Amino acid sequence: MGILDSKIPSGPLADKWTKHKNDINLVNPANKRNIDVIVVGTGLAGGAAAATLAELGYNVKTFCYQDSPRRAHSIAAQGGINAAKNYQGDGDSNYRLFYDTIKGGDYRSREANVYRLAEVSGNIIDQCVAQGVPFAREYGGMLDNRSFGGVLVSRTFYAKGQTGQQLLLGAYAAMNRQINRGKIQSYTRHEMMDLVLVDGKARGIIARNLVTGEIERHSGHAVVLATGGYGNVFFLSTNAMGSNVMAAWRAHRKGAFFANPCYTQIHPTCIPVSGEHQSKLTLMSESLRNDGRIWVPKKMEDAVAIREGKLKPTQLAEEDRDYYLERRYPAFGNLVPRDVASRAAKERCDAGFGVNKTGEAVFLDFASAIKRYGKEKALTSGLKNPDEATIIKLGEEVIEAKYGNLFQMYEKIVDENPYKTPMMIYPAVHYTMGGLWVDYNLQTTIPGCYAAGEANFSDHGANRLGASALMQGLADGYFVLPYTIGDYLSDDIRTGKIPTDSPEFEEAEKQVRDRMAKLTSGSGIHSVDYYHKKLGKIMWNKCGMARNAKELEEAIKEISDLRKDFWENVKVTGTIDSKNQELEKAGRVADFLELGELFAKDALHRNESCGGHFREEYQTEEGEALRDDKNFKYVAAWEYKGEPKDAELHKEDLVYENIELKTRSYK
Repeated sequence: MGILDSKIPSGPLADKWTKHKNDINLVNPANKRNIDVIVVGTGLAGGAAAATLAELGYNVKTFCYQDSPRRAHSIAAQGGINAAKNYQGDGDSNYRLFYDTIKGGDYRSREANVYRLAEVSGNIIDQCVAQGVPFAREYGGMLDNRSFGGVLVSRTFYAKGQTGQQLLLGAYAAMNRQINRGKIQSYTRHEMMDLVLVDGKARGIIARNLVTGEIERHSGHAVVLATGGYGNVFFLSTNAMGSNVMAAWRAHRKGAFFANPCYTQIHPTCIPVSGEHQSKLTLMSESLRNDGRIWVPKKMEDAVAIREGKLKPTQLAEEDRDYYLERRYPAFGNLVPRDVASRAAKERCDAGFGVNKTGEAVFLDFASAIKRYGKEKALTSGLKNPDEATIIKLGEEVIEAKYGNLFQMYEKIVDENPYKTPMMIYPAVHYTMGGLWVDYNLQTTIPGCYAAGEANFSDHGANRLGASALMQGLADGYFVLPYTIGDYLSDDIRTGKIPTDSPEFEEAEKQVRDRMAKLTSGSGIHSVDYYHKKLGKIMWNKCGMARNAKELEEAIKEISDLRKDFWENVKVTGTIDSKNQELEKAGRVADFLELGELFAKDALHRNESCGGHFREEYQTEEGEALRDDKNFKYVAAWEYKGEPKDAELHKEDLVYENIELKTRSYK
């Protein structure tokens, strides 16, 4: 069984990555042709890794459950990607990006990994510009930047509100080049069902063809998991409905430690829940907080009147509005980190100042920005004394150029024009900082099994800063994994092809078939969605934005009971040897029912508040998170022992040699 050796190189922080690249073993280009690598997941991390590994000469197989890598959930990222280019000349640097990321994660991430992320961030922009990614540009043609939460500089590169889509198309184009060269075999509409270990090493996967139902064996000298996060354990989240934890959880059951599952990000700017039958939530990019001001009414009677439809938000005088983030955090204002903004919105709504019918929404208002931009554009257009209508028209044009597709999406969903009336937003589950434990090389505790992007835990600590997910995914795929995986594969140049008729592949396939047969043998009382929704409500109510010991203990028991009922009574129609989407969902929900319990167990053991993990028992008088650095400054990595309640805790102590731990303040 693996041990927690993080393999962090020695030496000064700024030299670690360069030194490591110089010290690790390499694979001769001629030998790369004899080595096979499996990449599961083809979003930004997986797509970038597959394209780069194939470019280097490895034989790559890629797997995704969508009908095209272009449908990976990476495509949904809106606001931008961070890089320490300092194009704005506002004081940014690799160290500043490193510091902001560590602080934003509430001092619960690994120093060496985060500094490497900052160090390679500039290369990502160069790579993507070379691919033709249409980043926004200033009037003179230079790449534009905007700011995101938790920072005091502008370092976020963006393509309107479609940054993830444009970056994914760049990675997909790079993949296509290798597919055409024959270096990548692309398997779409395939789902990884299990990881195959031979002599303790990851040597392949069992996959299911989701169109035919056929079970397939695929071998390789290493397996890369780049399958995203597990936010759909809450049922309602901003994730694509197909996003799941199966690949990572199968690896966990085979010996890969699962780290910090309770670190889940609640995003503050989502369209509020509209009803019981909703299947997912829609994110409004954090970039909107650059220009939108968040507020609720100051007076309870005004909030009630707005909820009842007797008062419009535009009718409320400026002095009667509570811009609570600007009031509580004057230095950062509306650009505080996501966890801080989310808890502040919940506090106002819990106090009775929510503004939609359910009382669970706050306003995101662009009226001030529209007037500010309108006046500026009028002046630059030579209009000396424009009237208010002209100012508003010009201002709306500027806002449309920056955020037009986001405003359009909001209006389609809510049927309100956000140019004329404030958006309504509320926090929702968005991103998972927890994931498979990996060392500095991105290798899990299973030799030969790597995890990249959101599937691993490594870079964001207890809270991810905005625009850092795209940065991490592309850093791992383009600039980290292609180096580090060679160190492991250098021992395999004489291994030859891995056969798929070995007892290990036989047993893994048998386990997959047995599990599917068990899923279809339930009594058929309740649908898969019935159980998923029940799990989601337990998770949101007792493991969501705020947690406490009593409710976490209740959640552990309730999830365990729900899982038992699921296996006895779930209804899965159809057969296992044909296209069967209910069977697909059932397998994913079965894993969520195990992960959910480990999530609650992890949250219960961590007797502190930090970042996205907020324990009600541990908060300051002002309601801020209260860390316990003496007892909990570590990564909690859980080893599978059969049942989630029996998982064994392993700790990786976090050492901060280059940053002083402080109470995290944004005031």
